[in-house]
Amino acid sequence: MKNFEENLDRLEEISRSIKDPNVKLEDALSAFEEGIKLAKGMEKEIDKIEGKIQVLMNQPVASAGDSPELDLFSGADESSGSAGAPTSGLRQ
Repeated sequence: MKNFEENLDRLEEISRSIKDPNVKLEDALSAFEEGIKLAKGMEKEIDKIEGKIQVLMNQPVASAGDSPELDLFSGADESSGSAGAPTSGLRQ
């Protein structure tokens, strides 16, 4: 991240130098080219960071004591343990 901040500082410096009314056209063009290269590199870094954030945001958060909960017996009758399967007409 330090590199990103250094590049941002340099980009701001380039911007100020280009705005100087006494800057020569050749110097302004050279500074502009450097600024474009910096900006593209910074954009790639931002894209990587955004990708990492998306991955982190989409991961489920599990507590230390959490275990997977299986819903195998929902709807089962507590007295018989049956989940509603027919009791007659079954092949034995």
